[in-house]
Amino acid sequence: MLRVSTVQEVAAAEYTVLGWRVPNIVTAVRELQRAGVRFERYAGMGQDEHGIWKSPGGARIAWFKDPDGNTLSVTQF
Repeated sequence: MLRVSTVQEVAAAEYTVLGWRVPNIVTAVRELQRAGVRFERYAGMGQDEHGIWKSPGGARIAWFKDPDGNTLSVTQF
């Protein structure tokens, strides 16, 4: 499902606005990095060398910004 909303004024959100489920997060991160994407690092999150965080439920997530500063993610469940 994809939900799109119109807004009066565009502003970068402080939360993840869009994410993609990927079958292999390391492969996805490496491919995006080769395309020039820089992954975010957050203090205290315990991310690995690729910037991937493992959630308590086991999902692996990495975040990056779009050109407008919104946070996007890739997740391997």
